[in-house]
Amino acid sequence: MNVSVEQLAPCKVLMKIEIDAARIDQAFEQATAEYQKHARLTGFRPGKAPAYLVTRSFGREIEQEVKRRVFSESYRAALEEKKLRVLGQPDVEEIQFARGQGGQFAVTIETEPGFELPDYKGIPVEVEVRQVTPEDVERGLQAIREQRGEFADVQRPVASGDFVVVNYTGTCEGKPITDHSPTARGLTEQKNFWLKVETKHFIPGFTDQLIGASAGEKRTVTVTFPEDFVVEAVANKAGVYEVEIVQVKERRLPEVNDAFASQFGVPTVDALREGIQRDLDNELKHKRITTIRNQLVKALLDRVQCELPESVVQSETRNVVRDIVSQNQRRGVTKESIQDHKDEIFAAANNSAKDRVRAALVLNRIAEKENIKVAEQEILERIAAIAHQRKERPEKVLRELQQNGQINAVAEQILTAKVLDFLQLNALISEVPAKSEPPAS
Repeated sequence: MNVSVEQLAPCKVLMKIEIDAARIDQAFEQATAEYQKHARLTGFRPGKAPAYLVTRSFGREIEQEVKRRVFSESYRAALEEKKLRVLGQPDVEEIQFARGQGGQFAVTIETEPGFELPDYKGIPVEVEVRQVTPEDVERGLQAIREQRGEFADVQRPVASGDFVVVNYTGTCEGKPITDHSPTARGLTEQKNFWLKVETKHFIPGFTDQLIGASAGEKRTVTVTFPEDFVVEAVANKAGVYEVEIVQVKERRLPEVNDAFASQFGVPTVDALREGIQRDLDNELKHKRITTIRNQLVKALLDRVQCELPESVVQSETRNVVRDIVSQNQRRGVTKESIQDHKDEIFAAANNSAKDRVRAALVLNRIAEKENIKVAEQEILERIAAIAHQRKERPEKVLRELQQNGQINAVAEQILTAKVLDFLQLNALISEVPAKSEPPAS
């Protein structure tokens, strides 16, 4: 076997594999003999048909089996000989393959970039010392009160903190906002639109101008769109809105008592506060771990600069774009606004994807060096956890993951977590005073 490698790009090579005729002839003989053992041909007992008749009847199948075996064996040997680390699936072109003539394949593959692992033990990180305060618990209690609050119509003028239902039409420089940005239909006109009366809500200063209005009243609202406004075409420009107050609503919160606490599965308000305390404690622990791991990954990325395989980055970019779009849709951002910012979204996603791919390469290399592996039982336990979360049978989830080719992704997630555990155990963690108290969730 003869192997040559041509570098097409920093992480892409063209590998040519030449296989001598003797090896292919041997593979044909072996495959023919195996088919001969089981072939059923008219006039012959099973396994007794002569080789030339077996070849005549099953020639195409035998040839495909020989190609599969010879290429698979030669490909693995070529990768080992040239010490190539392959990412993704190879693109194979058959140049020549025939009995008595030998074979030649051209294989285009993307490879891992070459880089030296930096020192990954003893990475210094800092974490702020935080603890849950009674004020945090009270803010958490207030948050769940607001979740259970009800909205009631009120027959009085709008006050700060109210909610209003409005109809509006907006213009900028005397033209509908859609003239400036065709996809900004929701910013141009809305019916029965809910707003909270506070300065920063919607367009800064918009709702302040509704204070004192009553249901059925109309007002003209003037605004200046912020410099970083989501619709760039009107940023820093003046806008005029004609607004009709449809309803004025007041959010009424439930009283905090044992009956309220029982809605969360606990008998008393004290027990509810204890539950909030535990949740906030767990959240702080999670944030601590996340902070440490983010610093560890950043430190590694700062120490490793390398070329990245193009197709892997493209695939990860698509994943990140889907995540960004999904997050924005859950936040209520319109499809039109997302479309308006598709170039910015793609650029951000591409940068994030490059960091993700580079981090995965570094963490996998650390796993290899430290002999960190994922056992089959760990994968099954993760699948059982996913099934429990979905309230489905583990067997069903396993089948779905196998059908979608996602088992490797599950194993990769487990491996990443194990490597990060290892890095955290070996990090130099310093605790520093908290700069400011975060709001309770």
